[in-house]
Amino acid sequence: MKNDQDALRLLWQQEEQAAFQGWDFSRLSGRWQEGELPWDYRAMVLQALTPHARLLDMGTGGGEFLLSLGHPPALTCATEGYPPNLLLCEQKLSPLGVTVKEVAEDDILPFPDNSFDLIINRHESFDAAEVFRCLRQEGRFITQQVGARNNESLSHRLIADYTPAYPNHTLAHNESMLQQAGFDIQTAQEAYPPLRFFDVGAIVYFAKIIEWEFPGFSVDKCFDRLLALQVEMARDGFVESREHRFVVVCRKPVLVR
Repeated sequence: MKNDQDALRLLWQQEEQAAFQGWDFSRLSGRWQEGELPWDYRAMVLQALTPHARLLDMGTGGGEFLLSLGHPPALTCATEGYPPNLLLCEQKLSPLGVTVKEVAEDDILPFPDNSFDLIINRHESFDAAEVFRCLRQEGRFITQQVGARNNESLSHRLIADYTPAYPNHTLAHNESMLQQAGFDIQTAQEAYPPLRFFDVGAIVYFAKIIEWEFPGFSVDKCFDRLLALQVEMARDGFVESREHRFVVVCRKPVLVR
């Protein structure tokens, strides 16, 4: 039994120490399964993105999603605040002609008023008034967010005294902020799809990356709790969590003088 546990500890520590770059979860390919959302964020973006639109991707990560859109680089800007990702963007996006800007605070976007026709934001914080300022009249803001209750049950199973880092981060709260900033809400949806992991090492890798949902996590600190998940994994073939997502599409109206 002890030899088996020592082997698991070593295996899980390897996952804990594995490198992570950009927002690339390819290491978990085949090891997890995300439930489908009732909306298609990519389709929403493509529907709003005209060929000559000026586009901003907030919190672009490593630029993976942005590049997949195939929008003209001269019309495309991206922001990023995490230093390793910023360096990656400067290496990947800047040589293509995409404008990359570092953003440290949500309420300061380094762009003039009325700069963009479309601002997109997937899983990045934002200041509604600042987004409003940077959009042109009739411009759109599309954001998909990770809600306050994301992976709540799994967080409690691994972290004894877990409390959500952003308890007010809900659809209703964000709708209110956007409306107060002057936006017209066009679409607003919320969902709690399942997230299944097929080995405990995948949970370790995930928990180490998403540190705000698993504060203080380490294999050594949480080893007994990981062993309990291993028992469940052996019995059921998976460990299931619940994600919390919401999406908002809103429009900056024509300002009547």
